[in-house]
Amino acid sequence: MCGIAGIISDNLNESINIKLVEEMTNSLVHRGPDGCGIFHDRGVGLGHRRLSIIDIDGGHQPMSSNDRNVTVTYNGEIYNFQKLRKELQSLGCQFKTKSDTEVIIHAYQEWGIESVKKFDGMFAFALWDRSYSRLFLVRDRMGVKPLYWTKIKNKLVFASELKAILSDPDFNRGVNLNALSSYLTFRQAVGDIAFFDGIKKLMPGHYMICENGNILIKKYY
Repeated sequence: MCGIAGIISDNLNESINIKLVEEMTNSLVHRGPDGCGIFHDRGVGLGHRRLSIIDIDGGHQPMSSNDRNVTVTYNGEIYNFQKLRKELQSLGCQFKTKSDTEVIIHAYQEWGIESVKKFDGMFAFALWDRSYSRLFLVRDRMGVKPLYWTKIKNKLVFASELKAILSDPDFNRGVNLNALSSYLTFRQAVGDIAFFDGIKKLMPGHYMICENGNILIKKYY
């Protein structure tokens, strides 16, 4: 496991509360006891709690591209990352680490949003594309790795677990009665709903693009 969390403001000229990003990230320490990283840019903050498995020394996150235009915080494993790494190297990509995280970065730089269709694995990641002022959230095909999101005032907040989102004092902790009913019937909150009003799951096989305060959710699998 690892844990991811982050915030993006609708107005990228506004600064975000980086202390809140740290609190959200630290609430996920049980998912990643081996390391913690925080990234912030204009109107964006990304956090990561790491459980070191692949490239223990070089796989620290959030990880940025050589030109600093692409940054990712990632939970999971890309099973075919070595095959993709060779393909990307044949296209001229140069790698600094042996991690599957860096494969995500180069794949996005080479193939854009369509790169997600090449990933075989269990994953949830958030990728910040500075050149397009775009946040790209992705969840794996089967939904093995969790990813929750909500809008709080003028910002989008996301995390691997509900408790990280609850760190935001501006969030109204109202119960979603539909989710409670679903749980009592099926022993889970079915669909994209969660136990708190306003929080949703990014569904398996879907990605989200947050750009200029607008949200687009699309099924890719």
